[in-house]
Order: sequence, then structure tokens, then C-alpha cells
Amino acid sequence: MLEIGMNGVIKNYGFKNVLNGVNLEIMTGDRVAIVGRNGAGKSTILKIVAGQEAPGQGIVTIRKGVTVGYLEQIPELSAQGVTAREVLMEPFDQLFSIERKLRALEQEMATQADPDTLEELMRRYAHQQNLFVSMDGYAIEENLARIATGFGLTELLDRPFNVLSGGQKTVVKLACTILRKPDILLLDEPTNHLDVRTLEWFETYLAKYKGTVLIVSHDRYFLDKVAQKTIILDAGVCQLFHGNYTFSQREQERLLLLEFEQYKNQQKKVEAMRAAIKRFHDWGVQADNPKFHRKAKELEKRLEKMELIDKPQLEKPKIPIAFKGERTGREALKLKDLSLSIGDLRLLDSVSLTLFYQEKACLTGDNGTGKTTLFRALLGELPLPEGAVRFAPSAKVGYIPQETRFDDGQASILDVFRQACPCPEHIARSILAKYSFYADDVFKRVSALSGGEKVLLKLAILVRQEINFLLLDEPTNHIDIETREMLEEALLDFGGTILFVSHDRYFVQRVATRVLGIEARAIIERQKHV
Repeated sequence: MLEIGMNGVIKNYGFKNVLNGVNLEIMTGDRVAIVGRNGAGKSTILKIVAGQEAPGQGIVTIRKGVTVGYLEQIPELSAQGVTAREVLMEPFDQLFSIERKLRALEQEMATQADPDTLEELMRRYAHQQNLFVSMDGYAIEENLARIATGFGLTELLDRPFNVLSGGQKTVVKLACTILRKPDILLLDEPTNHLDVRTLEWFETYLAKYKGTVLIVSHDRYFLDKVAQKTIILDAGVCQLFHGNYTFSQREQERLLLLEFEQYKNQQKKVEAMRAAIKRFHDWGVQADNPKFHRKAKELEKRLEKMELIDKPQLEKPKIPIAFKGERTGREALKLKDLSLSIGDLRLLDSVSLTLFYQEKACLTGDNGTGKTTLFRALLGELPLPEGAVRFAPSAKVGYIPQETRFDDGQASILDVFRQACPCPEHIARSILAKYSFYADDVFKRVSALSGGEKVLLKLAILVRQEINFLLLDEPTNHIDIETREMLEEALLDFGGTILFVSHDRYFVQRVATRVLGIEARAIIERQKHV
């Protein structure tokens, strides 16, 4: 049965054409991934399905009577003083209303002496109770406990929602959306703030979900585990593949190679026609025979009418991150009896660790175990005993945080780059172009950049500064898949040492040569398949 349909949907924001004649059909029970670059219009499709936005042109159909649950990238604040538990209870408002009616009817029945009135009350009570049972009313606490445990929210339930971190708010809103059990579940970047353990639980949950699921995500491993169909959104147009993300990439590659073969065959035909045209003109001049010129004109008209195939781009762009920094000694970083605490919370207890030159080590662990706090210690932001953290004498450390910010948000990309890396404008623009900042893009304000663009700009600066030790705290958050792949290639080419935090299992598998985990206030070695 058709659950969601779009036919010729166009959506503009000012002069920017985001959706350009989108056609798609999603059937009941489908689990569909929408993949594309940042700004391609993925969130716009979800908002149109959710009814939050209207298409500029085209027809959108949603199966009559369905319920829709929508998780936005940035959660809205709740009323002041509302706890996380109360937010999670919102999906049960109708059940609580029915329960109040049942209690009121019970009181009326207990004091009612008239048989006819009592019979009417009993009839109404039976109707409300059947409705309560059909909506799983007796399992409210069980469902709440299961979802809260799965998402690791048990310890946050009694805290005010508005004081939670951005990631915690997102997870609470995700759990709230799931608890509603909507017929259509719309998820916009649901995995950004989930640790690996929670991700695996969520994947299992979605695999068994009985409704229709439409997911926007850049987590390739997650998409492979969950999605049955994949929509590639490019240049405002959708292309549907009947398989997961990896399948869609293989099919795209196959179709691209097929198109390249068609391009080469057409080019051979065009060259042959041009050669024939030249020969006929030459013969016409030599023989002074207009028939040859007429034949050449016929071929020229055929060539003009031919629809030429553009040359397909087979190679993906790469970030130029060739290692230029001085090499460090064999022991790039050494921790000795390092202990870390936040207030009364002990995070690390007498940890010792050595990272060697050119290792690419991933630091994993559940949310709240101290990964970012360790990075703050490495950067010298926390008071530590002498000798607890020791970098190699020649180590030049570069850091990219979870949320990349620049001191002056109103400054342009070009200004920020030249301030950090003094050089003539033409050289700066040449470097920035290699990081996908072309032409007038360099004059954009850095406050208007996407998360991925900020990471690329920061990386361009660090490479120019010839750093040889990279600290990366969840560098793939809010970055589209194409940019993630560029970043992976860049880090694989980097000749220095890297310590990074990531919950992106695909990214870890590709980049890490060593996987470490924070567990029970210690840092342990883990196998690479996290």
C-alpha cells in the first residue's frame, strides 16, 4: 500500500532551488534512507511529509489516517522546569486522559443506585477500558523503562529537560518520538549523539519496527543495518535503489561506468563524423563537386542534432593533506598515572598509555566516560601533576573539537585562513579551492558555514601550519557522506600521529590502526570492529 507519494515536487528558498521535480513512492512498512550532500534538501523532504512545510509545486500524498512522528535535528525547548521524564510521558497524554475518565466512572458507579444509569455507566466504562487496552495502556511504565534503558536515559529522567546538553536533548526527543509508535517515523540525523552501544540497540529496534521509517543520516554502517531502500538526492532530484546504502553505491558506480562507456562510444562516433565531414569538404574542393559539400552539410546537421553525453566524473575529489610537518620521536604521546575527575565524578584512575609515531588511534566509550575531558587535559586546559601527560618534544598539536567555532563569526573564509596562515590572496584562494571553497565562496561568513565546511576550513589551516599530531573530537558529526569519505582519504594520507574520538563505526574501521576504549575508569585495548 502506498504510504507516501511525491509527484513533481518543487521547493525553493528565495532564489535557491532545493527540490527540482522530486518523484518518489514509499510503501507501507518500508525502511528508507535519504542520502545526499549537506544542503541537498533531505530535511526539506521530511518537513514536507511531516506537514511543517508546503511544496512550492507538485503533489504530496500521505495515506489517510496515519500518524506521523518527526525527530528534528535540533530539538525545541520545553516549558521551564519540565523534567526529561515528563517529556517522555507526553506521548501517553491520551492514555492518561482515558485513565482519568475510568477513575471518574468508577467513582460514579460506586455511588449510583439507579439500575438504568448504572448500566449506561458500565457500558461507557467498558468502551473506555477497551480503548485503554487497545492502546497498550497497562504497559506504559514497561514501555517507558524499556526505551529509557535502551537509550541510556535512566539517570537523566528527573533532570530538567532544558538544562540537558544538546546531545542529551536530542536523545530524549528521539526516545519520545519512538514512544509514540507512529505509523510513519521520520528521523533526521538520529545517530549524531548516540554511542556505539545505544546505536546497536537502536538498530535492532528499528529492524523490528512495524511502521514506515524514513531516515536522513550520514552514518553508513547504521544505514546498511537499517535501510531496505536508499534514495540518493542530488541536484534536487531523487534516484531510488532497492537496497541499503552500500548496494546503492555499487549500483551508482555500475551505472556511472556504463555511462562512461556510452560517452566513449559516442565520442568515437563524433570523431568519425567530424573526420568524414572534413574529407567530404576536401573532396568537394579538389573535385569542384557540390555533392560532396552537400553530403558534408548533411553530416554537420546530424552532428548538431545529436544529444551529447557529458563526460562522467569518475574520480572523487580529494583533500590535499600531504604531510609536511617535522616527524616526532617514536613515542609521540605518553600518559603516566593520569587521573581525571569532574567534581566528585571520577573519570580516569591512574591511566598509563603510549601512542607511537604515525599511529591512528580511535578512543571509544559510552557517553559521559570522559573522552572529551581527556582531550581537554591533553590540550593543557586542566591542572595535572608534572609528567602525567608528555608529548614528544617536536610534537605540534592540532585540534578539531566537536563543534568547530571561529573567534569572529562575521569574518570571511578568506580572512580567517589568511589570519591563521599569512600568505598572498591568490595563494590562499588556490589552497582553499582544494578544500571545495571556490571563487566567491571564500567571501562567505564563517558563521554561515555548515559543520562539514567548518571542519574542512579548520583542516586547511592545520595542514598549512604543518602540524604533526592531530586531536579530533567526533570530526564526522554533521558532515555529509561525501565529505566523510574525503576526510577519511585525507587522514589515511596524513603522515603524523592521530588520536580521535568517533562513534562512526565505518569511519573507525577505515581510519584507525588502533582502537582504545574508556571502561571502568581505565583505557583498554579493543579489537578494531567496534
